[in-house]
Amino acid sequence: MPQAPDTFAIQPGLRVLVTAGASGIGRAISELLIVHGARVHICDVSDTFLEDFRAAHPQAGATTADVSSEADVEHLFADLKAALGGLDALINNAGIAGPTGGVEQIAPAEWRHTLDVCLTGQFLCAHHAVPLIRAAGGGAIINLSSAAGRFGYAFRTPYSAAKWGVIGFTQSLAKELGPANIRVNAILPGIVEGPRMEGVIEARAKQTGVGYAEMEKTYLERISLRRMVTTGDVASTVAFLLSAAGRNISGQSLGVDGNVESL
Repeated sequence: MPQAPDTFAIQPGLRVLVTAGASGIGRAISELLIVHGARVHICDVSDTFLEDFRAAHPQAGATTADVSSEADVEHLFADLKAALGGLDALINNAGIAGPTGGVEQIAPAEWRHTLDVCLTGQFLCAHHAVPLIRAAGGGAIINLSSAAGRFGYAFRTPYSAAKWGVIGFTQSLAKELGPANIRVNAILPGIVEGPRMEGVIEARAKQTGVGYAEMEKTYLERISLRRMVTTGDVASTVAFLLSAAGRNISGQSLGVDGNVESL
């Protein structure tokens, strides 16, 4: 009896760009795709993280780039084209937590910087990626949003506004690019284990005058499964969307969050 094809397999040699791919969620995505045979190119703003990534994965490409900088993104795509010759998938992962504070306390420069990295950076990368993915005959774009992209998030307004923007960007691109066989989806992680979330909880605890443990408990009580997710959980969802099993999924906002009920 012939063996059934593995619909969850990633096409060997799939050319993928992962932004902010040298640490955290991006690192988990990059490494999982490499294990499954993809040809991966990453960017990051941290030379330290990039050096570590290059040492671990010398076969992958890596560029120092800030996605909010037009010049950096142009340089990134020049490197990518030289390394991969084209592109099949873009993973728009880069983002920052942004400030914690009331709207009257947040500096306009902090607001602009958060939107520049979390939202405009996704546009800039898509702007350069789409012609390459079209030339490949189609492919996928996966944008990282957040549970904050479906709930209002008091005292984190720049971040939440940017992540809501990612949802609109995703759904608009899915309609625009579908006829070119390009699928566009958003992943909405919730509370992800790691240093970034620890910093967010610490800042919120300080802002409200409670201890870290109490604030962490408050966050977990708002999740149906009462636990944080891992970077690996997010990476697995990316791999699924890039596989044949995800070939008809587009325009969707997929929560990987244990069902966050509120923020």
